[in-house]
Amino acid sequence: MSDQIQFIVEKLNQEPFRKNYNLITFDSLESVQLLQLLSDVLGEIDPKHAVDVREELPENTAKRMLTLLGVLKYKPPGSVTDLSAFRQGLVTGSKPVIHPVLHWLLQRTNELKKRAYLARFLVKLDVPVEFLQDDTVADINKQYEELMEAFKNLHKECEQLKTSGLSTAEIRRDISAMEEEKDQLIKRVERLKKRVETVQNHQRMLEIARQLRLEKEREESLAQQKQEQKNQLFHAEQRLQRAQLQLKEMHHAVVDSKPESLMKKLEEEINFNSYLATEKIPRELESKKKSVYFLQKAIAEPAMGQSDLNVLESKINEVNVQINQLIEKRMMKYEPVDSKLSMYRQQASIISRKKEAKAEELQAAKEEMSSTEKQMIQKTNQAHELDGSEILKGDELKHYVNKLRSKNTVYKKKRLEIAEITAEYGILQRTEELLKQRHEAIQQQLQAIEDKKGISGYSYTQEELERVSAVKSEVDEMKGQTLDSMSEMVKKLNAMVTEKKSSLAPVIKELRQLRQKCQELTQECDEKKIQYDSCAAGLESNRSTLEQEVKGLLEECTQEESNYHYVNCMKKNLEIQLQRVKEEMKIYVSPDPQERRKAIREQYTRMILEQENLGKKLREKQKVVRESHGPNMKQIKMWQDFEQLMECKRECFLKQQNQTAIGQVIQEAGKDRLVL
Repeated sequence: MSDQIQFIVEKLNQEPFRKNYNLITFDSLESVQLLQLLSDVLGEIDPKHAVDVREELPENTAKRMLTLLGVLKYKPPGSVTDLSAFRQGLVTGSKPVIHPVLHWLLQRTNELKKRAYLARFLVKLDVPVEFLQDDTVADINKQYEELMEAFKNLHKECEQLKTSGLSTAEIRRDISAMEEEKDQLIKRVERLKKRVETVQNHQRMLEIARQLRLEKEREESLAQQKQEQKNQLFHAEQRLQRAQLQLKEMHHAVVDSKPESLMKKLEEEINFNSYLATEKIPRELESKKKSVYFLQKAIAEPAMGQSDLNVLESKINEVNVQINQLIEKRMMKYEPVDSKLSMYRQQASIISRKKEAKAEELQAAKEEMSSTEKQMIQKTNQAHELDGSEILKGDELKHYVNKLRSKNTVYKKKRLEIAEITAEYGILQRTEELLKQRHEAIQQQLQAIEDKKGISGYSYTQEELERVSAVKSEVDEMKGQTLDSMSEMVKKLNAMVTEKKSSLAPVIKELRQLRQKCQELTQECDEKKIQYDSCAAGLESNRSTLEQEVKGLLEECTQEESNYHYVNCMKKNLEIQLQRVKEEMKIYVSPDPQERRKAIREQYTRMILEQENLGKKLREKQKVVRESHGPNMKQIKMWQDFEQLMECKRECFLKQQNQTAIGQVIQEAGKDRLVL
């Protein structure tokens, strides 16, 4: 309890209350001061409740606070008797009642503000059913519900925009950056215009450039249309291929099947589809409708906090425990009587579950088959795109196999030819090696002869000289070509340099002037920027104050509008009720008895008289039944005894007949023995 009071004091000392309490001063507050403090906290949550308690009757204060606490979903602890004590304590300003309420409100102030704001627009007005029979009232109620749904959608969009991460500072930065880019583009366009104006026939050139741009855009649109038509053609070809494939499969199925098998397949498909249409899909649809109904119901309720969720979870756990206990009691009560029925029920439930599982497996298999067919069509399309050929089936496949066999025989012949060629290649390699050996032997003999003659290395040097002379001639030719090309290149470069110098001379002069202008403009820009920053800061401060004022005025305006609409609706409802009361009084006072019968009072009096007469008749009937109950029960008992007596006589008669028949059989058997 002390922690609770300390938390309340800390929150009340902070913004926006600033009460400057301590534990002693807070504990010494009187009941009226506590009620005023509670009213201030509720007024912070909902501005309509910022009321001075001293200017209000205690009953009205308690009613106002209880209605707001009900909207905020505050649940006081305890049972129904504790609820009456809670109301009494709220009227008298009792500390054990008000302290928990303050603690609960100050814990979740922001969440409760949002809930109170939404409650102003989402708490439905309870319109009696007899008023809704009027067309105007029904139309107004329908418009009211539609406006409530529109408010829900707008509030959701507003929350999404708040959490999307967009801020005014980022938007301002983006706007300033775009304005700078816009200024730069305007300056660039002006510079380009000045340059173009010096060119001859610039208008005609601009017109040609515009036509070129239009033609390029038209070319892009035509290319896009062409691509779309290609895609449409591709999809049409795919559909055609799927249709052809289905047609082939149907032909094969018709050729290979019999009427009995087709009828059996059709019966199986009809049974499966009828099971889906009559049992499975309606059950799934009903479950989906229930889940949608519960979700809509949950959406229609106001937002719930963690404490509300905890309370609901505890209630759910309690109800589950009660359900389990009731099931156990029922099983203990009916187990010896309904043992066979329970066994049959279990078997029926098992069979139904197996049936559902098999139906789901069949559905999954059909879906898998359709997906595999789609994949097969895609693969065939890919193969057709890559190779330009289709997948072969039936007679085409046989023809293709025969063709492969003929090619295999040709391949074997070619392999034999390659083997012969490789053998001949080995022979030629061997002959080459032998010739090389002979060449080496001849070279050795030539060298020996040169050594004898005293001119060793003559043949080698002669070959080297011939090779070097050939290489030198090639190098000389290449040098001459490179020198010619280099001289031409140098001439071209010199000419280009002179041309560039002559063309850049006026540009350099303009550049010097532009640099001076640029320095002057940068200085001026810096000065203007400083002035702009100071002016922007002042305007930003003024804007923030104006925004706050506008926000306060808008809140006041919305509050007044809501009060006006509420009062207007209540006025209309009261006018309608008054009109109906006047009509009722007019009908009731009128001297015409037929019109007086139309009055609601007369109708209810007639219904009361009819019900009273019916009750009298039923009581008389009950009295007759009670008087005749004893004799009738005795008569039933006598008839039951008579029935038992007759059943015993019937059994005795049947036993006597059986005994006489057995005696006759024994006598006849004895006679036969005597005869023998």
